[in-house]
Amino acid sequence: MTTRMLDRIIEMAWEDRTTFDAIQYQFGLKEQEVISLMRKELKPSSFRLWRKRVQGRKTKHEQKRTFIKGRFKCSRQKSISSNKISKRK
Repeated sequence: MTTRMLDRIIEMAWEDRTTFDAIQYQFGLKEQEVISLMRKELKPSSFRLWRKRVQGRKTKHEQKRTFIKGRFKCSRQKSISSNKISKRK
């Protein structure tokens, strides 16, 4: 896994409206694997802050969302060349 991919996964994990399903679709990492990656890559205090923020957040899990339409798309999404979603039409 490249540094750029790692940075993008961490960025997506921090975003409130990016689901774990989107991360799995793009990078093939399940929720537990994302948690392990975050634990490994972040400082312990940053990891605890992230876990506290993500735990129980409905927007991080597609099935728990209360909205269907209006999927969030990052303003920088098209500029990231390895992003599979931006290449779909």
